Amino acid sequence: MLGISACLGGIACRYDGQSNEILLLKEWVKTNQAIVVCPEVLGGLPTPRTPAEIQGGDGFDVWNDSAKVIDKKGNDVTEAFKEGAILAFEQLQRLQVTELILKEKSPSCGSNRIYDGSFSGNRINGVGVATAYFMQKGIAIYSEENWQEMRMT
Repeated sequence: MLGISACLGGIACRYDGQSNEILLLKEWVKTNQAIVVCPEVLGGLPTPRTPAEIQGGDGFDVWNDSAKVIDKKGNDVTEAFKEGAILAFEQLQRLQVTELILKEKSPSCGSNRIYDGSFSGNRINGVGVATAYFMQKGIAIYSEENWQEMRMT
């Protein structure tokens, strides 16, 4: 089974209450070829919510307790991001998901680039909190920028 970031599947769960819908991915969900998951919502964060970025590294650093997820108001939302990743993984495992297409640049789901934690729009190489957890658990990760490669490998 394939998993997709809920926002890419047409669910309005982004921090700003919008989606990042990709029509083909939405169709896969509608035809039960894929399921959607949003670690931030599973972690108890509301929609819409204050934007958050990882400060001090990337998702792997968050799991190593050397970085934190801080929202734009200065609140530490690290535990919500971690809890959401764990709950999302449990859901994915139950459904036997082995591949994920995740939203690039997200503090949860980014798989190549994330924002640098300064809320300035600058990006760095790195992965989100949920992506780091999923990678450690052996799930293959793609983003909306490279998911077409998935079917060719």
